[in-house]
Amino acid sequence: MHTKEEKLEQFSRLLDIMDRLREECPWNAAQTMESIRPMTEEEVYELSDAIIGGDAKATCKEIGDLLYHMVFYARIGEEQGKFDIADSLAGVCEKMVFRHPHVFGDDRRHLSAKDIADTWELVKAKEKNGNKTVMSGIPSAMPAILKALSMQEKARGCGFDWEQKEDVWDKVHEELGEAEEAAGEGNAAHLEEEFGDLMFATINACRLYGVDPEVALSRTCEKFRRRFTYLEENTLKKGIKLTDMTLAEMDAIWDEGKRKGL
Repeated sequence: MHTKEEKLEQFSRLLDIMDRLREECPWNAAQTMESIRPMTEEEVYELSDAIIGGDAKATCKEIGDLLYHMVFYARIGEEQGKFDIADSLAGVCEKMVFRHPHVFGDDRRHLSAKDIADTWELVKAKEKNGNKTVMSGIPSAMPAILKALSMQEKARGCGFDWEQKEDVWDKVHEELGEAEEAAGEGNAAHLEEEFGDLMFATINACRLYGVDPEVALSRTCEKFRRRFTYLEENTLKKGIKLTDMTLAEMDAIWDEGKRKGL
């Protein structure tokens, strides 16, 4: 592994490269925060894929790509005279020091990870220039699964959570029943609401049992892709279209794929 000096040297090199790109590369010079944002979102998902896949080499690469984007934003902010990378780094350093008094402050009590997590939102609420409400810090544009999980975590950080994780199943079953009942009413708006409640409760159950709902759903999607591809490929080999098959015939090939571990 590298020394602190070597790490700082590479970060300084990245800053120098960014300066030259903004000054000498027409494409880089033309970019704005708005034009870079979609690419940043893509980089975040690529990093997430690498982490989920346990690919250390890819994770290393994607961290570098994401850091490049952060430096890019900071350089644009500097050009606008609004902030630079030092302001961003100072801000996060001050925030982390404030949020960890058990490490940096006078209160050096031994706290467990659970103790810290259970009071996290209450500590954040004391910050100067912090969010006015606990939920106000959650972006409206955040993907729904991540948004639900973030809201539930923030509520837990204020002590608003199930006393026993097993208690959540009553809520899941309750919401399932209400969704099933709404399905027979013919009211689309009400059905949408009840499905939303059911998914929110299911995500809550995932959280309580230590399952990342995004990862779980993503893996199920990939499993469905493998099995459906197997179904599709096996029908094409026989010169048959999926649309010409019965559901029972498709299920037979689907189950065959399952038995093969797909």
